[in-house]
Amino acid sequence: MSFLQELQKYDLHCHLDGSLSVDCIRTMAEQVGISLEEKNLKERLLADFNCKSLAEYLTKFDLPLECLVTEENFTEAVKDVMKTAAAERVVYIEIRFAPMLSVREGLSLRQIIEGALKGLKQGEEAYSIRGNLILCGMRHMPWEKNVELVKAAKEYYGHGVCAVDLAGDEAAFPVRQQAVMFQTAKELGIPFTIHAGECQNAQSIWDALELGASRIGHGIAARKDPRLMEYCVQHKIPFEMCPVSNLQTKAVQSMEEYPLFLFLKKGIPVTINTDNRTVSNTSITRELQMIQEYYGCADEVLETLMKHARDAAFSS
Repeated sequence: MSFLQELQKYDLHCHLDGSLSVDCIRTMAEQVGISLEEKNLKERLLADFNCKSLAEYLTKFDLPLECLVTEENFTEAVKDVMKTAAAERVVYIEIRFAPMLSVREGLSLRQIIEGALKGLKQGEEAYSIRGNLILCGMRHMPWEKNVELVKAAKEYYGHGVCAVDLAGDEAAFPVRQQAVMFQTAKELGIPFTIHAGECQNAQSIWDALELGASRIGHGIAARKDPRLMEYCVQHKIPFEMCPVSNLQTKAVQSMEEYPLFLFLKKGIPVTINTDNRTVSNTSITRELQMIQEYYGCADEVLETLMKHARDAAFSS
């Protein structure tokens, strides 16, 4: 068995709707009455390096979200992601999703969370992997909806829910518009990460940190701000980097300008994650393999990246 196969892995930034296997999508679509054309199924679900933008990348989430319409779907979805992760020796995973995107008549916020928690428990028992859920608020939603999500997260915190997050278009919807969401999370004692710096705006990261984020999702734009990098070193702020996805969404144009080793050399506790296992057609193994092949780094560097993730996990 190779070093990469044998390495115990951690995945802290993994979106549920972007990580469902093709088989899982096929089964759920049949259950909810969605007709699929097999010939273009993968085309609807997978992005590649020819992806032109984040907007194009996000179209790959339409079908999974159309399938996630029952409590049982969420159970099967979470279990499916854990099965995929366990197969590459991931020992701990944090699966994040935005429950509010699926709330509708006959499917409440709590039903969605509880369905996902059932899948988490079943996945742990079936595949010998540990996991937690991160509940995502959405930037485009009213702050009142995201506060409602945080209050629901409090009910399940420590029982499978480990944190909250904010995702969505960071350029169009600055994080400060959701300040009340994070003030509520702090009052309730719930840790949070925030998607920030995936576009070219370092100020987005500053704003996330000032609101109290203990981790940063992506953080690519920090490379433009030496003072920000120094702050993240001093305060040991982990970055949840996702190389394959970052290349596909054009957060960077090439591995040459990818700031992974810049951050590592500065002393930022960088972690490597999948973001979207299916949409990006990736795994932790693929992410690490790409890093090692491009940079020619030693196995010890990959071990360090996994240690950073183990230390940064929101697990108790």
